[in-house]
Amino acid sequence: MEEEDYSRAHIAHCLRRYMAVRRDSEAIATVGGCSVTGFQLVEGIHQLATGLLEAGVRRDDIVAIAALNSYYYIELFLAATYIGAIVAPLNHRWSFEEARAAIDLVQPKMIAVDISLVSWAQEIKNKKSLPSLPLFLLLGDPLLSLRSNFPFLSIEEIKKSKRCLALGDPVTGTNEIALICFTSGTTGKPKGVAISHTSLITQSLAKIAIVGYAETDVYLHTAPLCHIGGISSFLAVLMAGGCHVVIPKFDLNLAFQAFQEFKVTSFITVPAIMSDLVSYSMKGNKLGSSKSVKKILNGGGSLSEDLIKEATVLFPNATIFSAYGMTEACSSLTFMTLCDPKIRKSQDTPLQKSLTQSKHLQMGKHVGKPGPHIEICISTCNSNSNNVPSIGRILTRGLHVMAGYWSGNKTICTGRIEKGWFDTGDNGWIDENGDLWLMGREKDRIKSGGENVYPEEVESTVSQHPAVAKVLVVGIPDTRLSEKVVACLIIKEKWKWVNAKPNSLLLQDEVSDETLRYHCIERNLTRFKIPKKFLVWSKPFPVTSTGKIMRDAVRREVMATLQLQSNL
Repeated sequence: MEEEDYSRAHIAHCLRRYMAVRRDSEAIATVGGCSVTGFQLVEGIHQLATGLLEAGVRRDDIVAIAALNSYYYIELFLAATYIGAIVAPLNHRWSFEEARAAIDLVQPKMIAVDISLVSWAQEIKNKKSLPSLPLFLLLGDPLLSLRSNFPFLSIEEIKKSKRCLALGDPVTGTNEIALICFTSGTTGKPKGVAISHTSLITQSLAKIAIVGYAETDVYLHTAPLCHIGGISSFLAVLMAGGCHVVIPKFDLNLAFQAFQEFKVTSFITVPAIMSDLVSYSMKGNKLGSSKSVKKILNGGGSLSEDLIKEATVLFPNATIFSAYGMTEACSSLTFMTLCDPKIRKSQDTPLQKSLTQSKHLQMGKHVGKPGPHIEICISTCNSNSNNVPSIGRILTRGLHVMAGYWSGNKTICTGRIEKGWFDTGDNGWIDENGDLWLMGREKDRIKSGGENVYPEEVESTVSQHPAVAKVLVVGIPDTRLSEKVVACLIIKEKWKWVNAKPNSLLLQDEVSDETLRYHCIERNLTRFKIPKKFLVWSKPFPVTSTGKIMRDAVRREVMATLQLQSNL
């Protein structure tokens, strides 16, 4: 190893401390399965790292992982990066064609699969399309390799190597890249985001500082380890010295079993997961099993006011945080506290205090303040003298920013990075308290009658009506306005949608498009931003595996629906 390597950041530098903190105590446990101590975890990582070297994996080689969450996944992730290899997690919810495109992009030296995705390895091997991929590793059942007549290596087999290669200190790759994490892909093909050891450590330390992960935490893996949210939180808890409880993927029965069996103290969520947890608890009377939870970090979208209230009932002792971020920023950019049980009885909660101090309550979604060591600014050419906030592109700079996008020839294209500033592609503004307000994606901006309309701003206003459970706003082509604002609504069960004429009298539990338009006017939403059409949605909005709503898919369905109505 070159001498300068010793000063480089590495995610495995926390392992010595982790082994000291949890040497003989539980480090990783699975629901209804086995558990390992801190000593066993670190020893297993060292054995696997040595075995990978002997198998031919070297510095800068890429190890692709296609599997559900498991102890083996965590072990391989840390062992591969220990020797300077780069981990490329593949989304287990992809089709094989999507996975194949990602594999073609990164050209891995090894691909590891579990029993759920053995077919991917077989498909790749049979087509002989990746001659540079000589190694296939099986995570989990070592007997499956014999039964499948496939040349898998197993974790146990690699660990039993002759160890002719001495394992030294952790090594970083040439460009210090630890991870190629693929974007969610709400539109187009997912991109491979190259993330450094330094970025992962910076993000983990921010989560430790804000969420407060500690040695006493028992963290439940509700998020997949193929996404940056799951990876960054896993590493944060590892660095803090906490215990990990692993379930293959989010499952309501397994989650509540984990709450009860392991006294889970922390986990991360997206709105869909939180909604499922609340609904399940109400139906199954599971309220008592969740009292151990102290910390919840929400990402992938905002929690509604009603859902926050319901979550505080289910998790009465938990502080609930929310984060705004993206893969290119190594997860979270800003954080805010939605509720804190220590001050819940007071009306002056952190979120309410921040909102009441702002002069501009109807402009976008409040997403909090930047994490430690994260710079955020607004790029705009607008100047104003009327105390109206300048809305522009949200830029960020710091150690958390990706190295770039991975390209086919293994070079890194910086893309939207200029002078260290990364263009998030989102629009927003910063208030007098230093809080960021998100207006929405630049690509989602609606141009109606020559004016800019940001869907999130309209959604924030419409969602405040008591009849609205969820709302999604899109723009569709219009001959006069260029684009027309359309709101798609999911109405709460106790309410009834009626197609009433203007000025009609409605019953207390009825709501109409006129009702909602008047609601928007009452809340001072500018006239051109008020939806021209309200559509009742009878099914859940389509989402990605991280819980992000697929706005383009909804837009296409709206256009098809309105076209059908116009032809009747």
